[in-house]
Amino acid sequence: MKATQTLHDLGQSLWLDNITRDLLNSGTLKRYLGELSVTGLTSNPTIFDHAIKSSAYDEAIREGLEKGKSGGSLFFDLAMDDLTRAADLFRPIHDRTNGVDGWVSLEVSPLLAHDTARSIAAAKELSARAGRPNLFIKIPGTKEGLPAIEEAIFAGVPVNVTLLFSREQYVAAAESYLRGIERRLAAGLNPQVGSVASMFISRWDAAVAGKVPKPLNNRLGIAIAGRIYQAYLELLNTARSQRVYNAGARPQRLLWASTGTKDTQASDILYINALASPFTVNTMPEATLKALADHGEIGPVMAADGGDCEKVLAEFAKAGINVDALIALPSSSSFMPSRAPATSPTSRKCGG
Repeated sequence: MKATQTLHDLGQSLWLDNITRDLLNSGTLKRYLGELSVTGLTSNPTIFDHAIKSSAYDEAIREGLEKGKSGGSLFFDLAMDDLTRAADLFRPIHDRTNGVDGWVSLEVSPLLAHDTARSIAAAKELSARAGRPNLFIKIPGTKEGLPAIEEAIFAGVPVNVTLLFSREQYVAAAESYLRGIERRLAAGLNPQVGSVASMFISRWDAAVAGKVPKPLNNRLGIAIAGRIYQAYLELLNTARSQRVYNAGARPQRLLWASTGTKDTQASDILYINALASPFTVNTMPEATLKALADHGEIGPVMAADGGDCEKVLAEFAKAGINVDALIALPSSSSFMPSRAPATSPTSRKCGG
């Protein structure tokens, strides 16, 4: 049995962290559903920035330019075309699982990360424009993003809360989701609005690479994940959460993101093995997905109590790593590189 199937049978959803028109046109994405147990997909502006450099987009770019589209408007047209096609491909999974799985994600402009009002407006507009029940709108879990998350959920917009790094950020995002659901219940609205909370893992290790003793290499992200997983399970069991579930709401699932191994000296499925956990999602780059399919065994399931995460974090503290400082200053610790497209669809020649 493929390791991808093993993870799926464990109860973890495997989503592909990639989307290109070539993946769609070639039938490769469809094949991943059948052969590698892929049940969803995530994307971000950086992924599309790389994708549109392919000649597969030339005709669509020409047509957009002829209609007077340019820059961000054309960029989101291209992204929307790909993601609605992907959403249709995953729709049978979404229907079969009653909306638990089979999702794709489209991110609001990264330029809106610190603009609450415009993030809310963009989330509503993109969701309505897509017209697909299985499309998440990605909203960063920034201070300004939290009220946008709550408002989007209240409006019935499914949300993938993105760019979360710590337990504290996760809890804040989860509370925004719960507030949105509670407001829907108070207003007599259906509380079933899908959401995931995306925790970025490998960037922790990238941020401290070369700054810690060798035995601590590639252990910080996994330790942080253990701490978050414990908080996730505890939150699922609170009286507050259970009240909204009893009223028909769906739990916001924890999603492991940034799970591709950055260290060439480490296992190519380092984070996949370490983050094996039921009722979560692991969204992985295409290379990591293929590597996983070649492996036959998966490591033990994550410990519900976080395992040795606090002990490991204490070792990092002894090594001079201030985890709280890294959380407080993500932009200066390489956690949050610019996600705005470096290339506009109109900045290259079609066919180039």
